[in-house]
Amino acid sequence: MRLVDFDQVTLSSLNRHAVAKLKDVGLSKATVLCNHLRDICPDPNRLILDPVAKMYTGDPERDGGMLEPPKGREWDVLIDAIDDVPTKANLISYCAKNNIRVISCMGAGGKADPTRIHISDLRSASRDPLATAVRQKLRLMGKKDAKVRGEKITNGSGVANGGWLSCLDDDSKLSVVFSSEKVVCKLAAITDEQKEEGMQNFGAVDNMRVRVLPVLGTMPALMGQALAAVAICEIGKKPFSPLGAERVGRNVRHKIYQHLTTRERKFEADQRPNLKEGLKSCTTSGIYIGPVQIDPDDVEYLMAELWKNKCGISGERLGTVLELYRWDKTRPATPNNLVLMSVKSAQKFEKDFESFGDGRLGLDPNVRERIETRLKMCILGAEDV
Repeated sequence: MRLVDFDQVTLSSLNRHAVAKLKDVGLSKATVLCNHLRDICPDPNRLILDPVAKMYTGDPERDGGMLEPPKGREWDVLIDAIDDVPTKANLISYCAKNNIRVISCMGAGGKADPTRIHISDLRSASRDPLATAVRQKLRLMGKKDAKVRGEKITNGSGVANGGWLSCLDDDSKLSVVFSSEKVVCKLAAITDEQKEEGMQNFGAVDNMRVRVLPVLGTMPALMGQALAAVAICEIGKKPFSPLGAERVGRNVRHKIYQHLTTRERKFEADQRPNLKEGLKSCTTSGIYIGPVQIDPDDVEYLMAELWKNKCGISGERLGTVLELYRWDKTRPATPNNLVLMSVKSAQKFEKDFESFGDGRLGLDPNVRERIETRLKMCILGAEDV
């Protein structure tokens, strides 16, 4: 475990530092945390720690091998709690380009309500000034990279052309912990004495924020626990799907369910002449026909929790028309075989089914793998995938 933090324990940070004590003021935060963990597990063979009291800059020459994993290993996950926008964006873009899984913490300052903490993709993080600034910075970086390569970002996220900027929408690459509470406190005012003395004398590092954003000690702790929960469950091969999207209205759920059942009944009628002899639900080409095996209440779980109210193929969100479509036509329409699609994506998917006998064959392999990974996370499946 590599612990990176250039900062030192200060009196003002003791209210939100889980392991530092008064005697630790002035010491490196990375070193203090390392010492605390070593008290819990003294065995260096079971707990390997590598504290780095240095600032990540995004400059390979200055950073050295800070992000290089131990020889012969790969990082399981990188947890980011940087609060400087350019530095945070540089780290996320580096990880996205190098396929390093990131769990990132957004702003805890000026907030207090623990019930407003969420885990989602970066684009879904709302009412979070840090998340907004990081999104904007990453988009500018993505456009710059695309221009250098002579490419064009085909939609707002970069999902459509598979660029690294797809991390904005893909929570399997980048998950963020954020609070949707409106900021209730602003940066502390600069005093006349500070102005006279010169603000450059109050910053620990050049070009970084020197004014204090009030922080309630419980918020960083709660958000840190959320970061840890995501990381531990993923490393333990027991990932969960956070509920980060808004609830779907009853009328919308009912309409999507009715559209799905109507479409499946029509498909069944079209395929029935091709039934394999002696079978009631399988055609000669292996296509399953039969009733939909979900109910209207399952629609909310599929939309809000499994697919986060966005198209599984393109990443398009509510605001476009979204419908549930059967993914593998050789299997029934169970919860773990239904994908939320926009009209445009669904039309292509169905057209590819007519052309190839399997709509999945017309998809980019990375998109297909991402969707099938998500389907395996469905907890409502009536059968194993």
